[in-house]
Amino acid sequence: MNAPDLPPKPRARADRVSLWRYMRLFRQDILSAQPARLYRAWMAEFRTPFFRSYLVNQPALIDAVLKARPMAFPKSDRVGEGLRPLLGRSVFLTNGAEWQRQRRIIDPAFEGGRLRDSFPAMWAAGEASAARMTPGLREIEADMSHAAADVIFRTLFSLPIEDQIATEVFHQFRAYQRSQPILNAAAFLPLPKWMPRGHRAETRATARAIRTLITRLTQERMQQILQGTAPADLATKIMTTPDPETGACFNTEEMVDQVAIFFLAGHETSASALGWALYLLARYPDWQDRLAEEAETALALGPDFAVLGKLRLARDVFRETLRLYPPVPMMVRETTKPEVFRNRTLPSGAQIVISPWHLHRHERLWDNPDGFDPARFATENGKHCLREAFIPFSTGARVCPGAGFAMIEGPLLLAMLLRKWRFATVPDRVPVPVAHLTVRARDGIWVEVSPRG
Repeated sequence: MNAPDLPPKPRARADRVSLWRYMRLFRQDILSAQPARLYRAWMAEFRTPFFRSYLVNQPALIDAVLKARPMAFPKSDRVGEGLRPLLGRSVFLTNGAEWQRQRRIIDPAFEGGRLRDSFPAMWAAGEASAARMTPGLREIEADMSHAAADVIFRTLFSLPIEDQIATEVFHQFRAYQRSQPILNAAAFLPLPKWMPRGHRAETRATARAIRTLITRLTQERMQQILQGTAPADLATKIMTTPDPETGACFNTEEMVDQVAIFFLAGHETSASALGWALYLLARYPDWQDRLAEEAETALALGPDFAVLGKLRLARDVFRETLRLYPPVPMMVRETTKPEVFRNRTLPSGAQIVISPWHLHRHERLWDNPDGFDPARFATENGKHCLREAFIPFSTGARVCPGAGFAMIEGPLLLAMLLRKWRFATVPDRVPVPVAHLTVRARDGIWVEVSPRG
């Protein structure tokens, strides 16, 4: 059991298990399948009959993989296999020249000036979320999924979540999130390309439905662009940005792939982080009251981008939430040639697992690694770890294009909700973190909501 003053964390395994038992644990929950020693280890090896996997926690090794030589450690197809029915050849799954081309087109849409342009839509989504909230017992993950989906649709396609097609996509994504494990059989077995990949029928059907709906949105936007009537939102920006090297824009199928990952990354990860942030604030009411006081003062400026500079505590609470509950708990890269890590030779084709979940709670790096302390980022240890051991959006060349977007959206929505509402824990409903596509609670996150004032 966790100590009473610590936020919940799944019990780590202390014993060794067989490969097949491990595979079942992975499918059920990637977090509790891991041994406790990974919170202290700089590196650990996991062997299967078919490949070698190495989890690395040492910051220097992580920098080597993600920053110094990222092209030498491409994303592993073993993880991509599970997501391909929905994401196709999106920027999240590709490597090499294809990935470089995609980033050249996508990155300009998320530059600082474009984020400023998206701020009014985020503000409107935040107001709508605060207005939809009602007092009483609520499953806050569902509320935050709704809010995060609203942000994505307003900023990407200038559509509120109440739009019919936006609502359909949202509900289909909710079904997909619960039906798709983070890894499938292809993560463990060397399956030939012709062999079925083990995707559940429900997962395949939901992925097809989502892609059909996104195709409709993309085709309609293409027509608006051709007619000169398209709004100046993120979708228009991305669809009209040519690759500076070839001059070519995304075609419709390519854009469907990218929209799928924008929605998955922007909706799933933000919903996960916001849900856990509200739970943590409910668990630590002193921090909640301080954030509410900050929000009351800052938000009085109205929908002005300058608000963000006054939401410092909201930013630190959101950061601390991303540390304790990183939405993407693990990233997998692959060696393209033999490598030597910590005097150990890794063969070509080995899987390199980088785990924000373990790195962010590493006992040899962080002070009070399992505690909730938004003030830690003002300490020397916190500042050091923020640079060396904090990667909720990855880092280096493959850092999430939407990292800046998320760091605006998260603090803003927290402030808007806390200004109007108070959140309290429910004694008999302590959420247990598990990993589906993102870190969620096994039975949802339940809180008691009441008006503030």
